Amino acid sequence: MSDFEEKVREALSSPQNQGEMSDADSVGTVGSPDCGDMLRMWLKFTEKDGHRVIDRASFQSFGCQTAVAVASMATELLKGKTPEEAARLSADELTGDLGPLPPMKIHCGQLVEGALRDALGQGGGETPPASTAPTLSSQLQAPQGKVRIVPLED
Repeated sequence: MSDFEEKVREALSSPQNQGEMSDADSVGTVGSPDCGDMLRMWLKFTEKDGHRVIDRASFQSFGCQTAVAVASMATELLKGKTPEEAARLSADELTGDLGPLPPMKIHCGQLVEGALRDALGQGGGETPPASTAPTLSSQLQAPQGKVRIVPLED
């Protein structure tokens, strides 16, 4: 087992900050129900020394184990950072102690980075208030496009 695989296994044995945050100030979602990889990140801010900083971050993921491990690392790394500091973090930096991701797992870091950017209002769309955002599970179960019902002949 490689050092990277061992670090992912350790992160998965007790993922940090996994789950919805009911009192979040913002939420960001990235991914597609069509391909199956989705990640949502919640952020809660506080004032510290006259600056707005991230007090807590949590996530929910439908994706591979590496995405869960990266999101777990990232939510710990974000604590105490201003939104500007958080926005400057790259996908590579968000991996924390996992270190560089193997080439076939780079998209996991990008998934986490995209959810963070969306939660910070940099995702290109309008970030809904955390209290009104649909759950990630409900988005996956929502019908995609139009549904056509065709009766079967006996």
